[in-house]
Amino acid sequence: MRFFALICPCLWFCSVASAAELRFGLSGDPKTFDPLHVLDDNSEVVRYLTAGVLVRVNRVTDKVEPELAESYKLSPDGRAITFKLRPNLKFSDGTPLNASDVARTLNTALDPKQASPKGDTFRTDQGVPVAKVNSPLEITIRYPAPKPDLERLFDALSIIPVKAEKIPSSAGPFFVSEYRPGESIRLTRNPYYFQKPALDSIRLDIQPNKDIELTRFLRGELHFINKLDPESFDRVAKEKPAAARNLGASLDSDLLWFNQAPSSSVPEWKHKWFTSTAFRHAISESIHRDDIARLVFRGHAHPAAGPVSPANKFWFNAQLKPLPYDAAAASKALASEGFKLTGGVLKDRDGHPVEFSLITNAGNRPREAMAAVIQDDLKKIGIRVNIVTLEMGSLIERIARTAQYEACLLSFTSVEINPTEQMNVWLSSGAQHAWWPLQKTPGTQWEARIDKLQMSMASEPSQALRKKAFDEFQQLVVEQEPIIYLVNQDHLSAISPALKGTQPVAAPPQILWNVGQLRLE
Repeated sequence: MRFFALICPCLWFCSVASAAELRFGLSGDPKTFDPLHVLDDNSEVVRYLTAGVLVRVNRVTDKVEPELAESYKLSPDGRAITFKLRPNLKFSDGTPLNASDVARTLNTALDPKQASPKGDTFRTDQGVPVAKVNSPLEITIRYPAPKPDLERLFDALSIIPVKAEKIPSSAGPFFVSEYRPGESIRLTRNPYYFQKPALDSIRLDIQPNKDIELTRFLRGELHFINKLDPESFDRVAKEKPAAARNLGASLDSDLLWFNQAPSSSVPEWKHKWFTSTAFRHAISESIHRDDIARLVFRGHAHPAAGPVSPANKFWFNAQLKPLPYDAAAASKALASEGFKLTGGVLKDRDGHPVEFSLITNAGNRPREAMAAVIQDDLKKIGIRVNIVTLEMGSLIERIARTAQYEACLLSFTSVEINPTEQMNVWLSSGAQHAWWPLQKTPGTQWEARIDKLQMSMASEPSQALRKKAFDEFQQLVVEQEPIIYLVNQDHLSAISPALKGTQPVAAPPQILWNVGQLRLE
């Protein structure tokens, strides 16, 4: 078996688990260790634990707190921010870290050739910021126009070293000291980090089988499970009630979308369906969201009203309501578009049976059950859905790079409550623009309007005006439904009483956000 090992020369690394080693599971291998190109949840977990960032948003108080920067100052006009770095900062390999590394990281993220999702949140309709190194310990980042909540953006910008490696050195509290693909990742405490975490190391066991993960937790071999399916949560609540944690409504959304990008895997007539707002809306109206919440999630979910969870209390557009199930109205709308139901089979105006494949990730029981509900609901209006389950890496490859799929059922994880965090999803040029990643230009007027609203929100200093623009954006997404939002799940976790210092919250990473304060007893 191939494995990679990176061991700091000043540390003695032993394969025997440390007494202060936190253990939990990942659903699969990270797709990348490059913090500027993270797209999947597994990579994001590793990025967060190893990231050296200038500031951190406290997930409980929602305040910005210093990290690699000991202080920062915003300009009175809201266009610039100056960071003063802590002295004697180093990467985990002992290489010095200074303001030039911060400037290089930001410029790399903003380089269009990099297509970095991290760079998208730093863009505005007035242009990109310019980084000026004032001294080895001071840097100023200036925008051509005011940039709202500027300091919060740097919570997600991991400072990268000059030397590009498959597993780069870290500027954060831990670094990747061992990687065994398909088996485990070990993170070791960074001896050069400005703070000393209570944990010596963290072992992330790569375990796609959720049943095995649950069994290991119940046996005491894992210290927490960040996200449980409802059935597993109910079992933990029964067998280890002190460990069961329902954090309430999550910020995440379960959703469905159709591939609208030019692709050899999508015939021309299907492409016409998928790019039709009326078709997408009829599909949405034919899905029984209440059944999904009740049957699939055992009541631990709620029908979604749009692209923002009601858990995001300030930014959610309260005028939006979940779309009620109405198969009759959907059939009527399809008929007005030239579709005909013949012998229980819906056909388009050219006689093509309406049928599509729906990809989702294998091993996720609620999502597979959700796919089955959708399949059954759409069958009632004459549409055949073929469910295809894929390993997460293969699924990401299809939706983000090759466009070899027809429809996808997945979830979006919100890292921040600030709406600019989702710009890489909604900008037509964004790397995570689900239905057509990295479009050169908006394909429709409504997509152009979304682009304008997103860039406006990234530049407008008035929070009231940003809220107005974001409400309009949400309304537009609901009207056009390029993404069909289904349900918002409750966040269900299991935390061992042996793990102390946890303050679980709805915003990711729910349990690990204050990893420096976590300890084992």
